[in-house]
Amino acid sequence: MRIVPWTPNDLTRRLDEVINVYGLAMGYAPDLLVTRRGYVASHVHRRGFRAVASIDMHGTLLGFGYGYTSEPGQWWHDQVRGAIRKDQRAAWLDDCFEVVELHVLPATQGHGLGAAQLRALLGMATAKTTLLSTPEADEATSRAWRLYRRFGFVDVVRDFSFPGDSRPFAVLGRTLPLDQ
Repeated sequence: MRIVPWTPNDLTRRLDEVINVYGLAMGYAPDLLVTRRGYVASHVHRRGFRAVASIDMHGTLLGFGYGYTSEPGQWWHDQVRGAIRKDQRAAWLDDCFEVVELHVLPATQGHGLGAAQLRALLGMATAKTTLLSTPEADEATSRAWRLYRRFGFVDVVRDFSFPGDSRPFAVLGRTLPLDQ
């Protein structure tokens, strides 16, 4: 298995596989994935776009992650900006790399792929901070939460509700680069 950086063209060329990994990792129904496919395809054009993929020796996609510069006018940025305390907005959002997606096939989870992808992705980011959102979960049992805490992510907003999703989310952040 190897972690490789992806260009926008790399991700777009393998978009069907990316959406398959996303759907399996998140447990989403196929009808929801049609909409996500369009979002992902448009994200590759955002400023500061960076992506990584986990590929096995046969070329099979095992996982991926991507993000970009978080900016006003982007749906997620604007939602989160409204939830962050006013005195903290500039510190978190003025020069921020948004981790948009980070997923590993369920059958290959628990073997360090997510950590390797996150390390590689954040290593390519040039911003001062990074933010991501993740569904609220038991931090002791959730692989995602344990991963983010190991990487030094702290609570920025807890129990946040995004429009159109009934689950509560946490917005987590940390400063960059990783060696800080």
